[in-house]
Amino acid sequence: MSENLTTRQRLAAFARLGEVLHTPDGQLTELINSAKQFNAWFTPESVKNALKAIAAMLNTADLEKWIPGNDDENPGSGKSVGLILAGNIPLVGFHDILCVIATGNKALVKLSSQDKVLIPYIINKLVEIEPGFNDKVEFIEKLTGFDAVIATGSNNTSRYFEYYFNRVPHIIRKNRNSVAILKGDESAEELLGLGHDIFDYFGLGCRNVSKLYVPRGYDFKHFFEGIESFKPVIDHHKYNNNYDYNKSIYLVNLDKHLDNGFLLVKEDERLASPLAVLYYQEYDDIRVLEKDITERSDEIQCVISGDDSSLRTVKFGASQSPELWDYADGVDTIAFLTSIK
Repeated sequence: MSENLTTRQRLAAFARLGEVLHTPDGQLTELINSAKQFNAWFTPESVKNALKAIAAMLNTADLEKWIPGNDDENPGSGKSVGLILAGNIPLVGFHDILCVIATGNKALVKLSSQDKVLIPYIINKLVEIEPGFNDKVEFIEKLTGFDAVIATGSNNTSRYFEYYFNRVPHIIRKNRNSVAILKGDESAEELLGLGHDIFDYFGLGCRNVSKLYVPRGYDFKHFFEGIESFKPVIDHHKYNNNYDYNKSIYLVNLDKHLDNGFLLVKEDERLASPLAVLYYQEYDDIRVLEKDITERSDEIQCVISGDDSSLRTVKFGASQSPELWDYADGVDTIAFLTSIK
């Protein structure tokens, strides 16, 4: 069994891992380029974006702000925490593993079938940096012997998770989507950032914008000009298939929509739009809109906006670069883990 690590030792190892991920070695470069063989959505660009976000997150200043520690503190409770990870975008489950081992617990990890290679590589790198993590992460096929569970899935699977794990402390995550609020005077730079919020990872993440709120009478010409550089997304065959399918449905049903050749924009009150589709809704009063968004907060992961707001918002272009303390669904994972008895 490996030694118990102090918080200081754990954070130092995470910071070193961040440095390593900033400059991928030959093995990681090979994984970046081959990941699409296992999951067609995991293009080299998408994997690099995910690694870049993790590397940026793992810096000493933010780590110490996230979990202040000193060498003589309690090394942790040593509980076994089952993790059921999602695989919609590369490495999306890494933060949960990080939270578990940062608090001195053991992660029992059930990987998504869509992301079985990248996370084990990173954990192996971490163990090379700090052997004390050797028995702190175990990859498993079936969860047993757990003291708590963090499970991520769809709205349907969440009902099963709630039933199955109701006897232990748990966090069960459901479907969420992100929205953006436009005022109509956004700069070209802000719209370019919004393009990243929409198209990075092909829109498959819960932090991707699936709906715009726009002032009544908004002219989408400026918006389409601002996102024109993302046109190459249509060259991905799976994205193109979704675009063609949804376009054909709208045309057959005579559904009113806008089309710039790689994105369909349709007025709809729902938050979750199909892939290659962006919903929008007009508003008259920003304060009324903010109230409506607040009332739907359990469906929303991020609100992207360029202006000050009564809402907790993310700046354009920053949705896919969360901080260590930007917890999924707004549930403080560290507080949950440190409360397990």
